[in-house]
Amino acid sequence: MAKTKQRLYEGMYILSATLSDDARQKALDKITVGITERGGEVNKIFDQGRRKLAYEVNGRREGHYYVLFFTSSTQVMTELWRDYHINEDLVRFMTITAEAVPEKIEFKPLTNQ
Repeated sequence: MAKTKQRLYEGMYILSATLSDDARQKALDKITVGITERGGEVNKIFDQGRRKLAYEVNGRREGHYYVLFFTSSTQVMTELWRDYHINEDLVRFMTITAEAVPEKIEFKPLTNQ
């Protein structure tokens, strides 16, 4: 059996701002359990809090932002994305490969031009 390659990923997840704290935690757990059940490992979770969206998404103007750094095999990503598309609590998501797990992250404020 061929050994699957593990990669480090950075995922940004925007959950519905209308969720209660418990429901938001369950939605985040659903994301992290999806990763770990498929042989991945969540390295770090950054809670960026509730923020205004850059544009309205399905009638929503705000979301609760999380940035996760996790390792997973490349074959699993398709399964994870399929799960994300049917997750009603997930407003938007984006996953990219990462070089390293940072100690902290901060969003830079938007500047007016």
